This record gives sequence, structure tokens and C-alpha cells, in this order.
Amino acid sequence: MLKKRLIPILFLMNGSLVRSELFKMHKIIGNPITQAQRYDDWDVDELIYIDITRTGGHDYLRNDLGCISSTNTNSTESIIRSVSEKCFMPFTFGGGIKTINDARKKFEAGADKITINSAAIEDKDIITNLAAEFGSQAIVVSIDAKRIEEDKVKVFKNFGKEYTDLDPKDWARECQARGAGEILINSVDRDGTAQGYDLSLISSIVEATTIPVIACGGVGRYSDFALAINECGVSAVAAGNIFNFKELSYPIAKRHLKNKGLNFR
Repeated sequence: MLKKRLIPILFLMNGSLVRSELFKMHKIIGNPITQAQRYDDWDVDELIYIDITRTGGHDYLRNDLGCISSTNTNSTESIIRSVSEKCFMPFTFGGGIKTINDARKKFEAGADKITINSAAIEDKDIITNLAAEFGSQAIVVSIDAKRIEEDKVKVFKNFGKEYTDLDPKDWARECQARGAGEILINSVDRDGTAQGYDLSLISSIVEATTIPVIACGGVGRYSDFALAINECGVSAVAAGNIFNFKELSYPIAKRHLKNKGLNFR
């Protein structure tokens, strides 16, 4: 039986780490390079960075840590390179990847996998083309889903702001058919709320596909991780905020899950 994975997700905006809530509110919480070192010290299973920069360049904005502020539009590769030099776990990067060349730059900088979201919706062939070029195992499709009615969920794009008529489970199934190696399912409604995962949404994605599914969005307690594993059967559980504000939160979470008898790395 394959071991499950516990994955911190870090969101980048203009080069700084931010706390995200409902895809609308973002608070700067730190430096991406320093945080990478912290997670390496904790021996995390895997790491995902997603760049949600809307406009402008990148600035580390942490001169108090001795960082030199460097504002430019090409610094994502420098961040990836610095993170990959400090981390010895699988590292996925997403955000701003629209072409084969964009993806190649991320891999050359040190990413092990890349994740795409809006680009896949706008040009579905990019999934197939990326998988053919780099292998399905390196391609993660991220799906941002939002409830528009109690029993109706749709896929949203462009930072969770733009409605599409895609059904999440149907879209996940198509992404797999086109060559995606993993699905990252994120609930827009639960993002940063600490209300727990949207278990029915996650279960629908797991049931519709046979590739690994990573659950994200809404973790407020360590027990939320166990629920997604036991009730939904996901391959990995991911979160952002819960790991950002408590010392040793990742090792404590991992210990909690192993004490529950769950088979984690």
C-alpha cells in the first residue's frame, strides 16, 4: 500500500509568502527562502509553492532578515533555484506557467513537478503537450472549485474569480485523460477559513479519477487531515495556514496522523 503524503503549500505574491483567505485577502507572513529551510529541517514529505502574483514584479520585502530587495518580473526562477538548493524533498511549483518554455524554465531552475490551473482550462492541449515533454509524473493540474448552490459546484479560474461551466469531477477526469499525473483540488469557499476540507467535493474527485489526488483548502485542526484520508481516500493532504503560525506544526501533525494508525511517509 502506497504511503500517504503530508504537504505544506506556500503561496507567493510579489516574491513574499502570504496567508490566503477565500482567494481575496492576503497577508505577508515571511520570506520564501527562509521558510523552505524551516521545512527542510522538519523533513517534510513534499513542498508546493504557488505564485499568485496578480501584477507587478517580485520583492522579498524582508530587509529585516538581511535580504536584498530585488524587484523584477523574472525572479520566480531565482526563488525556485534558491528553494531547491535548500530543500531535499520533492518540490512542485505553480503559477504563471502558460507554455512549454515556461515549464522548462521552472524545471531547469530546480522544480521536480509543475502545477497548472487556468492555463489548462484555456488551452486543454497544454496538459497533453506538457505530459509528452516532461512526463505525466511531473504534471499536476490544480482545480479551484466553488459552490454556487448547495448541491452545485463549478470550476473557477484566474485566482478563483472567473466562473467556468466546468464540473470539477468531469474536469478532473478529462485532465487525467489528457495526461495529468496528479490532481490538486482546492475549495475556494474553504480557503483560509479553518472550517475543514470540503469532503464531498474531494470524494467526488477521487471517485472520478485513478491518479493521485491532493486535498487542499480549509484545514483548521490536525484531525482534518485524517478525515480526508479516511473518508475520501486521497493520496495526499495539503494545507497552508496551519503550518505557518505554530512552531513545529508539521512534526506535530505528522505524529498525530501516525498515532491514528495512518500510513504516512
